[in-house]
Amino acid sequence: MLRRVLIANRGEIALRVLRSCRELGIETVAAYSEADSEALHVQLATQAVCVGPARAADSYLNQEALLTVAKAADCDAVHPGYGFLSENADFSDACAAAGLIFIGPSGDAIRKAGSKSAAREIMRAAGVPVTPGSDGAVRSAEEALPAAERVGWPVLLKASAGGGGRGIRRCDGPEDLSAAFAEAQAEARACFDSDEMYLEKLVLNPRHIEFQILADRQGNVIHLGDRDCSIQRRNQKLIEEAPARCLTPQLRREMGEAAVRAARAVGYEGAGTVEFLLDSDGEQFYFMEMNTRIQVEHGVTEMVTGVDLVRQQLRIASGLSLGIAQEDVRLEGHAMECRVNAEDPAQDFRPCPGRVEFLHFPGGPGVRVDSCLYSGCTLPPYYDSLAAKLLVHAPTRLEAVRRMRRCLEEFTLEGFPTNAELSYEILYHPVFLRGGCTTAFLDGHLKELLEFNRRLAEKEGEA
Repeated sequence: MLRRVLIANRGEIALRVLRSCRELGIETVAAYSEADSEALHVQLATQAVCVGPARAADSYLNQEALLTVAKAADCDAVHPGYGFLSENADFSDACAAAGLIFIGPSGDAIRKAGSKSAAREIMRAAGVPVTPGSDGAVRSAEEALPAAERVGWPVLLKASAGGGGRGIRRCDGPEDLSAAFAEAQAEARACFDSDEMYLEKLVLNPRHIEFQILADRQGNVIHLGDRDCSIQRRNQKLIEEAPARCLTPQLRREMGEAAVRAARAVGYEGAGTVEFLLDSDGEQFYFMEMNTRIQVEHGVTEMVTGVDLVRQQLRIASGLSLGIAQEDVRLEGHAMECRVNAEDPAQDFRPCPGRVEFLHFPGGPGVRVDSCLYSGCTLPPYYDSLAAKLLVHAPTRLEAVRRMRRCLEEFTLEGFPTNAELSYEILYHPVFLRGGCTTAFLDGHLKELLEFNRRLAEKEGEA
């Protein structure tokens, strides 16, 4: 096994990686910014080193500083978590050149899968269905226009190196293209240090279904089932669950096999996710993108399979085989995750991080909380607004919904607003309870959900 790992990330994922390392007897070195000096993972790591100021470009995206710390601390591997440099092919290559193991795929695999425009062509060749779109990257709005006219409006402009809903803009007609292209490209450049864009047909009212994959150096590739991530706002997920209620056994098998083919096509190694769009009829699916990293929502897969995905990442990076065959994978019960973000839904989801004055997490059977917060800490304003992930597991979907409601009722965070109440309202919505939500659900029902929330707050104020 690995001996010492640099955790080149922050927040709950840094803490998640640290915990798996500790259980395996692996020492950890936390690379942190000045804004995260009091972070929980910094306090719990074997060693912690500040790599720069608060701004991500000067710290968590500073490859030279991270590699310097890793070598000085005598690390033998780097875990990039998700976001930041986790899907940066150059960083993967730089780690290898420095004699460090990058806990993730090779730079070549990241380039093939991580560039969404290139991945589409690879998937086509591998027999994986893809949404109609541009042939490769588009360099300008003028270059994107013929592709948009060919596939038909509306379309999506997407960052080739994107993720987390960033670098994406919808265009309903030619008049939207120029401004949307400039906005998406600027956001992509700031978030991913890459401004390459591509275009694809917008599949209206689809479900967002993704498959978790694992691949080792010995050529073994398996999938660990599916997740439904259709509850999202502006392409950022809010509630995820596993398995997807809408999939038939046959469709689940076909999509799982397509996900494995996708991983093989790029020579993948490690944990990753193949994301699909399932049309509104629930019959045709399309490859959307491949995320070459651990996902925010990986916990729901862990709960239904019993497989520790971070432990598997560490095993694979150590050169060990998976030790799990496809026939060994069983999906037991139902799992659900609610992301708690430091944002105010009533103020157009304005980010509002700050100091945590009081914090109480839910507990009990089948409950898991992934968070780096503690009473008295400060959630910095420089990074993602994710404050906590509440996860539950139960024998059935309805029981999982009821358990999550109970968890949200117990969850208490004083100091800044969160979206927890909005998630609570969603869990009572009849469309959600029937399992009929598409990616358009939240946009279509947000007004009524917020209005109900407002009336409830007024009644509580009167009482």
